Amino acid sequence: MTRQGRTRRAILAALAAVPLVASGVRETPLAEPRPTIEAPRRIVVSLSEGDPERANAVFSNLVNIQGFYGQDLVEIMVVAYGPGVRHLLRERSQVAERVASLQAYDIAFVACGATLDTLGLGPEAVLDGVQVVQNGLPEVVERQLMGWIHLRP
Repeated sequence: MTRQGRTRRAILAALAAVPLVASGVRETPLAEPRPTIEAPRRIVVSLSEGDPERANAVFSNLVNIQGFYGQDLVEIMVVAYGPGVRHLLRERSQVAERVASLQAYDIAFVACGATLDTLGLGPEAVLDGVQVVQNGLPEVVERQLMGWIHLRP
């Protein structure tokens, strides 16, 4: 990333932290330690539903979370398993453009290998940039044990 890009992100993060008192919105207090570039908030999000409208609602939540903290102060990973994997398949996804857009903002996507096996598909079936793990739910569990916050919006 260029210096100009880092500066722009830092300015946007600072603006996002400005209290919205004038509009009557209560500021959300940040817990200690506050997120930093070296130690961002880490959030793993479960996606297990196959409905594209539901996936888009989850994706909107991700945008809101990233907007709150700033792109450099939060790390977000979506783990799709069960019917949620369909959103990450090249041939079946109805939200592929949205996934690519979120990936451009450093939101990671992970597909459950066990679900792919059940569907008779291999890792080549997923969208570009999507990682495949052996099993989605243990991925969520292990991320939690590493200190990630698990959300299921």
